[in-house]
Amino acid sequence: MTGDDEDRRVGRRPRVLKAVGLTLAGTLVLGCAAAGWAYWHLNSNIKSVDINSALGDDRPAKPTPTPSASQEAPLPTEAVNILVLGSDSRSGKENQALGGGSSTGARSDTAMVVHIDAGRTAATVVSIPRDTLVTRPSCPLESGGSTSMAYGAMFNSAYSVGGPVCAVKTVESITDVRMDHYIEIDFSGFAKLVDALGGVTVTTDEDIDDDDSHLTLKAGTHHLNGKRALAFARTRHGIGDGSDLGRIGLQQKLVRALLEQISSTNLLTSPTKLYSVADAITGSLTTDTGLDSLTELMSLGESLKGLSSDEVKTVTMPVVTAPSNPNRVVAKEPAASELWESLR
Repeated sequence: MTGDDEDRRVGRRPRVLKAVGLTLAGTLVLGCAAAGWAYWHLNSNIKSVDINSALGDDRPAKPTPTPSASQEAPLPTEAVNILVLGSDSRSGKENQALGGGSSTGARSDTAMVVHIDAGRTAATVVSIPRDTLVTRPSCPLESGGSTSMAYGAMFNSAYSVGGPVCAVKTVESITDVRMDHYIEIDFSGFAKLVDALGGVTVTTDEDIDDDDSHLTLKAGTHHLNGKRALAFARTRHGIGDGSDLGRIGLQQKLVRALLEQISSTNLLTSPTKLYSVADAITGSLTTDTGLDSLTELMSLGESLKGLSSDEVKTVTMPVVTAPSNPNRVVAKEPAASELWESLR
């Protein structure tokens, strides 16, 4: 090899190293930009309602958490109550295609109070039948003014007349339990979440044939995609006595199935799947302002990492047939009050 050849190779080496360095830098910049865009996109997906400002101090007392000795910002460990509503939305092509109908507006046909114990290792999910007759309190409206108090109103009418704020105030008025957070998920978002997780496996003890939800299943175990899981959650006429209590039983099975599917799916090994699940969740959520960012949702999720599906208890608020209407129910006392007392 001549000296000139060696000089040319030495001269090329810095240029090659520079090109590699620029390529790596460009890749890093693009990766950071993609990550930044993904965070912005997921964060902007979340819709929120400032329930605390709307309701002010006219609410059950909030327990004072025990101060932590840690100097760092620890994950929360105090007990927390979350009102979770399933919005039977009638707007948007996706919701209508999934059975939302052609009318406008939305209803809260699924309502669950999720109580997570102090320590975040056990939880109780209490379903409130939508057909429960309650005293609906006067609720502030976003447009100004307020709704009228109503006696003997169906529970799910609170959401219809006053949105999330009235739903929270009504739950707090009948339970005397402070709702620390509010989470609402709509039709299409729920179906997308189930599909992003690869479906859910449920077992039914009886045949299901419901013309309204368009679901037909034989008794046994089935793996459902998003559309069929949603139909499963909406089914009421094809099982039992056709009441809302039968539907609640199916919804509670579905909650457990979702928890088990999430715990068995290692999302961290598949960034694409993780993003798909995150996009489905955030794109379908309306929360209170305490949970309206990825950081806050991730903090809540991290605090629940010690909670297994085996430690989640599902119950229904004790009810009896309403004296005024055989198609409605009222809280069964003192059992209902004792249940809510145990969650304070």
